[in-house]
Amino acid sequence: MQKVILNINNAKKIFSKNTLPAVNNVSLTLRKGDILALLGPSGCGKTTLLRMIAGFENLQTGTVEIDGQIVCNSVTLIPPEKRDIGIVFQDYALFPHLTVVENVGFGLKNLSKQQVQQRVREALILVKLEGLEQRYPYELSGGQQQRVALARALAPQPKLMLLDEPLSNLDIQVRLQLREEIRNILKTAKTSAIFVTHDQEEALAISDIVGVMRQGHLEQIGTPEEIYTHPASRFVAKFVTQANFLPARRQGNLWSTEIGNFEVKTSDSYETGEIMIRQEDFILKPCTDSSLVIHSRRFLGREYCYCLHTPSGKEIHARTMTDTVLSEGTAVEIAIANNAVRIFPE
Repeated sequence: MQKVILNINNAKKIFSKNTLPAVNNVSLTLRKGDILALLGPSGCGKTTLLRMIAGFENLQTGTVEIDGQIVCNSVTLIPPEKRDIGIVFQDYALFPHLTVVENVGFGLKNLSKQQVQQRVREALILVKLEGLEQRYPYELSGGQQQRVALARALAPQPKLMLLDEPLSNLDIQVRLQLREEIRNILKTAKTSAIFVTHDQEEALAISDIVGVMRQGHLEQIGTPEEIYTHPASRFVAKFVTQANFLPARRQGNLWSTEIGNFEVKTSDSYETGEIMIRQEDFILKPCTDSSLVIHSRRFLGREYCYCLHTPSGKEIHARTMTDTVLSEGTAVEIAIANNAVRIFPE
């Protein structure tokens, strides 16, 4: 079994007596070598939780342990520089007057000159910046600057890496490329990491474990597959999967909606709720007798996104591969992929 590198138990942070907790009784465990993505909307508490782990914020109750050592509780607050962590910020925080080599080696203390050179060289090879050692930050692209920041954090060989939305200032193509590189770099270095983001796709792509936060709570934690296919709440389903929700009423073994009846396996006893159907789980076929009509169609490269109008005027969205081409105004019937429908209470 993998060694536990981070253990948080009932951590709570309140900034003011008259406000709700920024972090509210959060507990989680991270094992050595794993990457955890903290995902959620702005203000959900994910960055505050990261700052508590880093040592920039204390807590009112609970504990934070790194590699078996309590670094934070109601009476203990070990400073960030003594927690054996690496941190990569959103704005890179590079020293503009130092070269790449000098930036990467800046945090290396109590090492010989030869050891510093070796660590810096290894870090730069890891992030694929060989040949740029003597450049200054202003001579680098945004993606290269982020790699320098990552190399600087990795050079001391920390037990835990903390990354606070490190890709949010980059354009989309660089972000797509760099998120894959960051995952590969962390895995090659066998470094545990926590990656804060509000981007669902980014969280799913980079992590081994995803924690979805809402209003200070950890709403659900699990593998990317578990979070996506078995959301624990309507909030997780809506935020992570961009699903459609339709009012539904139980009729025997089926749940009835305005677009059809669906079988959903559930042991819950409520009689009304909301059906969740992910956009990609719709199968569309033309049907002149149907009251479900395509309002608009958007081409997204590898797929089409259709906006459909239900009889009540509600909009639902469906995504299909490009071999399904239907015109706006077409009446369609729908089928749903097996085991793709979930039900949540109202």
